Amino acid sequence: MNLLAALLAAGVSSTAYGTTAAGEKVERITLRNARGMTVSVLTLGGIIDEVRVRDRRGRPANVVLALPDVAAHEKRPNFGSLIGRYAGRIARGGFTIDGRRYPLSDDPNGIVSHGGAPSLGARVWRAEPCATPGCSAMTLRYTSPDGENGFPGALSVAVTYTLTPDDTLRLDYQATTTRPTVVNLTHHAYFNLAGGTAGSADDQYLRVPASRIVELDARRVPTGALLPVVGTPFDLRTPARIGDRVRSTHPQMRLARGFDQYFLLDRAQPLTLAACAYDPASGRTLEVRTTAPGVQLFTANGFDGTLVGADDRTIRQGDGYAIEAQAAPDAPNQPAFASTTLRPGETYRSTTHFRFGTAPNLAAFTRKCR
Repeated sequence: MNLLAALLAAGVSSTAYGTTAAGEKVERITLRNARGMTVSVLTLGGIIDEVRVRDRRGRPANVVLALPDVAAHEKRPNFGSLIGRYAGRIARGGFTIDGRRYPLSDDPNGIVSHGGAPSLGARVWRAEPCATPGCSAMTLRYTSPDGENGFPGALSVAVTYTLTPDDTLRLDYQATTTRPTVVNLTHHAYFNLAGGTAGSADDQYLRVPASRIVELDARRVPTGALLPVVGTPFDLRTPARIGDRVRSTHPQMRLARGFDQYFLLDRAQPLTLAACAYDPASGRTLEVRTTAPGVQLFTANGFDGTLVGADDRTIRQGDGYAIEAQAAPDAPNQPAFASTTLRPGETYRSTTHFRFGTAPNLAAFTRKCR
């Protein structure tokens, strides 16, 4: 493909994807760059349905897990979607701001995950494709009404997806509120660099430059303590094979049956290196950088074969992993954690970059992931 043809091929396109049970139409928006990488996003929940990148031999594959249709996504909320209003768990049945209690659950000891149900990942968002000729970006917008799922304030959210010329998918989050509230937004795409239909990701390598993780209690809710990773299977400061770590008998690993921990990143920079992943078979690499203070690493521990993917194959435990750049879970109830409170007149902002590439071997990947 010559340069002119490549530039003409770059951009944004949209096709009909289906209709929700409530009769809302869902669009599938595809971003394309001049190198031939494509990213497809559903207006239902901002779901990333496809990230098609080449391996070291130039062969393309979709490197995210996908479900077959709208009905499948409605049965499995949050799969591959935007997460909010609050990513992760909030315990104690709710939270308090300025002395006022906001219950999210009828059970005062209850746990609310990912903002309750239905979360932002189950809503149909309004799409605004980029107006610049030849661009490869679009913005999804949704306004969560005051009181939705118990959260105070009408929350206006905008998430911009941009595919850059260097094979980076950039997510820019913004939100404003009409009343003091808490906000923690992220994306729950499941990656498998061998290809979303490849099966187990145990042979892939992960690096997370974090010296501490958040300790979980028996309910998988933060205790408020930070645990050092040194000498544990959570020490991912140098690349480690996933399968070598998830079978550890460490109490925190057994609790979640794999990785499901919040890693507090060591460096605070405008775009901090948050994680890297590598698949030796294909040579594909993923570098994640973010403005968020940490990442929730999750190895799809609950997939038991009952879920069927877009390729008509069952999805099983460990078939993918999520790298969710976000604030800490249950921060509204943990005074030691950074505040997630958003007030009127303020703007919540967060940015995460997912950069794809290749490496010839593990040594090259290790040098690359710094």
